[in-house]
Amino acid sequence: MTTKRGRPRSFDRDAALAQATLLFWRHGYEGTSISDLTAAMGISPPSLYAAFGDKRTLFTEVVDRYGDTFGAFMNKALDEAEDARAGFARMLREAAVSYTDPQHPAGCLVISAATNYSTQTADIEQSLRGRRVANVKSFQQRLEEARADGALPRETDTRALAVFFAVVVQGMSQQARDGASTEELLSVAEYAMAAWPQPAAS
Repeated sequence: MTTKRGRPRSFDRDAALAQATLLFWRHGYEGTSISDLTAAMGISPPSLYAAFGDKRTLFTEVVDRYGDTFGAFMNKALDEAEDARAGFARMLREAAVSYTDPQHPAGCLVISAATNYSTQTADIEQSLRGRRVANVKSFQQRLEEARADGALPRETDTRALAVFFAVVVQGMSQQARDGASTEELLSVAEYAMAAWPQPAAS
């Protein structure tokens, strides 16, 4: 008795996922149709559903993949820097470079992919909002650690400062999509870091 095996996929799943990432990044969730996806990924609708599930499930996988690849620079910069100020400065510099890289769509997928949404896709917008809120909380945690270490004044409002850096990052993403250059965004990063509160001289 022989055991039947499923037919092997006739496409490279990772390559197909990469194409879906670029499409959602460029056009957003609402602006990307199943037909757009199958054309870009080079697969049929049945193959898409079999390999990735529905459009929402595929988008979730795309966003996870983005966070582990293109978007990984944010946490990496904050985790690897010798101090918080250096970490935030590196994060903003790398955002300027990443968001304007001509090898992929401009800006940040998590920031821009659900700019326009309907009541039917409000859950997508809420999911991306949740990721952005998590980033702010991560910023605040690092800033609180810096305040505890004396790298920030004791009276620093770490919540407000975390929101400030999130606003800068999100604004850089939008400006990149509007055509701002790497050099312009690097200058924005420098101006933003000038707002870093200085500890009182001992």
